[in-house]
Amino acid sequence: MALRARALYDFRSENPGEISLREHEVLSLCSEQDIEGWLEGVNSRGDRGLFPASYVQVLRAPEPGPGPGPGGDGGGGPGGPARYANVPAGGFEPLPAGPPAAFQPPPPPSTFQPLGAGFPYGGGGYPAGQGGYQGGYAASQGSDDDWDDEWDDSSTAADEPGAPGGGSGGGGGAHPDLDGAAAAGGGGGGGGGGGAGGRYRLSTRPDLSLGSRGGGPAGPQHHPPGAKSSATVSRNLNRFSTFVKSGGEAFVLGEASGFVKDGDKLCVVLGPHGPEWQENPYPFQCSIDDPTKQTKFKGMKSYISYKLVPTHTRVPVHRRYKHFDWLYARLAEKFPVISVPHLPEKQATGRFEEDFISKRRKGLVWWMSHMASHPVLAQCDAFQHFLTCPSSADGKAWKQGKRKAEKDEMVGANFFLTLSTPPAAALDLQEVESKIDGFKCFTKKMDDSALQLNHTANEFARKQVTGFKKEYQKVGQSLRGLSQAFELDQQAFSAGLNQAIAFTGDAYDAIGELFADQPRQDLDPVMDLLALYQGHLANFPDIIHVQKGALTKVKESRRHVEEGKMEVQKADGIQDRCNTISFATLAEIHHFHQIRVRDFRSQMQHFLQQQIIFFQKVTQKLEEALHKYDTV
Repeated sequence: MALRARALYDFRSENPGEISLREHEVLSLCSEQDIEGWLEGVNSRGDRGLFPASYVQVLRAPEPGPGPGPGGDGGGGPGGPARYANVPAGGFEPLPAGPPAAFQPPPPPSTFQPLGAGFPYGGGGYPAGQGGYQGGYAASQGSDDDWDDEWDDSSTAADEPGAPGGGSGGGGGAHPDLDGAAAAGGGGGGGGGGGAGGRYRLSTRPDLSLGSRGGGPAGPQHHPPGAKSSATVSRNLNRFSTFVKSGGEAFVLGEASGFVKDGDKLCVVLGPHGPEWQENPYPFQCSIDDPTKQTKFKGMKSYISYKLVPTHTRVPVHRRYKHFDWLYARLAEKFPVISVPHLPEKQATGRFEEDFISKRRKGLVWWMSHMASHPVLAQCDAFQHFLTCPSSADGKAWKQGKRKAEKDEMVGANFFLTLSTPPAAALDLQEVESKIDGFKCFTKKMDDSALQLNHTANEFARKQVTGFKKEYQKVGQSLRGLSQAFELDQQAFSAGLNQAIAFTGDAYDAIGELFADQPRQDLDPVMDLLALYQGHLANFPDIIHVQKGALTKVKESRRHVEEGKMEVQKADGIQDRCNTISFATLAEIHHFHQIRVRDFRSQMQHFLQQQIIFFQKVTQKLEEALHKYDTV
């Protein structure tokens, strides 16, 4: 039976190879598999070509299934249970026949929707609100950086051997480093039984063991007689807040439970200036060079490939921007209390222009520097897969590692279970609150100052490229006009003067060219750095919100204890888990200040060195012109 689809919206073709669609029109599909968000088919007018997959609905013939019966597996009927545990016995109400009148069709894949306003200079920079809450980041649909057929297929994590709820019980697989030890039990994966060595059962639930090796059952919990436990800490009414979406609320309230491998632990230590992340024992850097334009689908699609060479492997791999985009999405989802640096923004047109490619590469170099220097991000399995997975034609190794990373269970509330804080170390919550408030004021002031400096540098660069160059060339042209006028004198003794004045005019032309080229050497790198830090500053409000949410729960639990409505042991558990989040937040703030001092020190040195070199070149041109008058 031929595949068919119904158009949900009108679409007007704008490029060769595309076809137009009319709402409710029925089309014949050449293939159900889309190519980077586009399907190929024939419309009702007989035109064959490409159209956005999001603009149509594939029509499928209904598959016969077993009828509902009393207690049968058909479920859904009034006489039997629901087929799935998360489906109510009465089923769901039917969906409306069509989208509401105010619904707007999604943009076609070729249209890039910017995520936020970046810096104005050169159309580059980074969006101020890229992704908003990091865990809510979703890769944008469209452009040449979307997923391809050879990159992924319709397989899901549940289809993989060893996946939760899959057919086998253990982890296993081609990448044991991403799976962890196999859990006991079959059918639906390991249960709460004992795991292999190096794997811990951690839980914040009162009915589960808190950190017993192997996941053994906890002993009975004893409560003092007469203790009151009627009150509970309330949940946030706003279920879309960062504190809730990140899993911070569930962790603080004691609802997180999972297995944590030794390799998953993220250690916070006490340094001379307070909590900080434990240093990476194997530091490395990674270069990004040789951006090369490549094609696929017999030249139908083009993209830029970058060569990455990590220092700890010295094996080059090639990555596209969409690889970076995927990695950013995974890390932003996994680490709610870590500022994952933003990527250079996408661009709808001019993606293959030399200036844009050069600017994007410089932005990726800064991004890679921050990734490799972060003690936690640098050791993340997904990042190491990104750096070390060999490039191959079929991409099988990449797909396997990609799916392993996407099956990571240590996300959301379970992520906080991986945080390891200094033993017997307690934080003064009032002092923590004061530090967080101080840092919040600092980031606001830094953001305002960075925007002002960026605006000033951008305006100054524009004047150098256009205004200064034009003015110096005007002076040079006027001097050459004076020299030409003097040549009408025809006196032999004035020939030297005429040549010297003409040479001075040429010198001013050259100085104008130096001014036009100078922003690339000094101002552009400063603005690139400011753009990267604008991304960091956009991340911290969400990070601070998670810590503030945890602190609010502690204050509420203390109030319940004072009123005799909550056990002290339960309130202490909430405070301990708040301490864990506070340790991680303070460690991330410390790391931010460290790299800030390092980066701005290095960049300001570079800026001043380039300024000195520039003015030395200008001085040299003027001195050469001056010496021409010595022989007149």
